[in-house]
Amino acid sequence: MINDELPNVLKSLVAQTVRGMNPSDFVLGEVISEAPLVIRVGENELDEDFLILSDNVRDFEVDIEVNHITEKRAGGGGYAEYASHDHDYKGRKKIIIYNGLKIGEKVVMIQQSGGQLFFVANRVYNHADVHGQWG
Repeated sequence: MINDELPNVLKSLVAQTVRGMNPSDFVLGEVISEAPLVIRVGENELDEDFLILSDNVRDFEVDIEVNHITEKRAGGGGYAEYASHDHDYKGRKKIIIYNGLKIGEKVVMIQQSGGQLFFVANRVYNHADVHGQWG
C-alpha cells in the first residue's frame, strides 16, 4: 500500500514546490545597440549590467589543434627560393570566434527567477552580416 502511494505523494510534493517557486521565464528580445550592447524586451531596454552572455552571442577566443600542409604557391621572380612550395601548419593555435550580436538580431533569453538578470542564450535566427575571406 505504501509503495503504491509513494509516487503520488512525490508528484504532489513536486507540484507544491513548483507552485511555490517563481520559475525563470524565457524572454525574446531584439538587439538595438552593439557597443554598448543593449537589448529591447517589450518597452524595456537592457544594457550589459543586466545581461549574461553565452558564447553563442559574444566574441571569444578558443584553442584549436591543426595538422595541415598549406597549398603549394610560387613566389615569383623565377629564382629557386621562390619556386612552388608548401609549409607545415601544425600545433595548437588560438582563434577568435566572432559571435557578437548585431543590431536587429532577435535573441532568446532566460530571465533570472524573481530578478533582473537575463541570460542571453542564443539568436533566434542565423547570424546577420556574416562576412570574411570565404564568405
